[in-house]
Amino acid sequence: MKLAENYHLAANRLLTKKAPLSLISKHTGLPEYGHFDGVIESLGLANFQYHNEMDKPAGALAKHFHYKQFQFVCINTPRYVIGVALADIRYLGSAFCYLYDIKNNELIESSLLRPLGVGYRTSQSPLNGEAGIAGRKLSVDFTIQDGQWHLTLATDRIDAKLKLLPSPLSLPMAMCAPCGYNGWTYTQKHNGLKLSGELTINHEPQPLNQALAGYDFSAGYMRRETSWRWASINAHIEEGVMGLNLAAGVNETGANENVFWINGERHLLGPVHFDFKRKGEGAEAWRIYSDDGRINLTFTPNNCRKEKLNLLVLKSNFRQFIGRYSGEIIDSEGKLYRLNNILGLSEDHYAKW
Repeated sequence: MKLAENYHLAANRLLTKKAPLSLISKHTGLPEYGHFDGVIESLGLANFQYHNEMDKPAGALAKHFHYKQFQFVCINTPRYVIGVALADIRYLGSAFCYLYDIKNNELIESSLLRPLGVGYRTSQSPLNGEAGIAGRKLSVDFTIQDGQWHLTLATDRIDAKLKLLPSPLSLPMAMCAPCGYNGWTYTQKHNGLKLSGELTINHEPQPLNQALAGYDFSAGYMRRETSWRWASINAHIEEGVMGLNLAAGVNETGANENVFWINGERHLLGPVHFDFKRKGEGAEAWRIYSDDGRINLTFTPNNCRKEKLNLLVLKSNFRQFIGRYSGEIIDSEGKLYRLNNILGLSEDHYAKW
């Protein structure tokens, strides 16, 4: 098949390298770039030789406050979508959780803000670590054990103790790319994961036999002003369980984070474009496509979790949409998959930090 011949070199096994134990080398003080074949043990932030724009060593305060980290889990059940996130931007820690009722198109959310590292914690290891935040109406704990994610979540409407279960031999997308003049971003994501444990919504236990999940661990020294567009799917389709992660605006220097999973098999993809109008809060349909023809999707938003913060030195304009995807995806072997009204997420985010 001609497509398979054209895309054979894009097969993920040819594009990845062995995951380092520490992302930042003790010898060079710099990160290793590229796609990895597994999960790194530690970011190794203490090893990073951070310099300013004039090539002078950055001070301890700059090295501390310029670092950012995010963790996010999305859960899809036949009745609900749950999104839960924890962000550490050094000046502030923040968390949110929303519950989306698919049938009624209703979204209910809780959120927290904490200053300067008080009342929340994060971990430098995407292999083994704990992160969490707690308040009166929202408590979140992410625990990672040998690369496996556990989520404990409590809100007014949700109680969850869940384990995210990848298919045997399924690999996450793990990569690092340069960012700005002297920064870098490490991103690790895995979609199309099954779940075990307990999930109660509105005091009603939820079956997990058709539930799916995905996670995001992202960290690094990002640009002072940055923005990104993002798409994510965890779904059952005719060919089996699929996961999709697409992004533009952050990891664009030498490697991107675009990847498609089908029944646990990972297929790395090329760069993509997000074509949409911000006018009307993104209510019009989006087009998400790649120049090589492997991605051609339409996204129609149904609902949105949004937040605007303008704190002078810090700004955030965040919109995460829940909606439906239709279109086509071609994997690394040239096989075509058609999506028809598949539920998923998209995001448009500007930040100044």
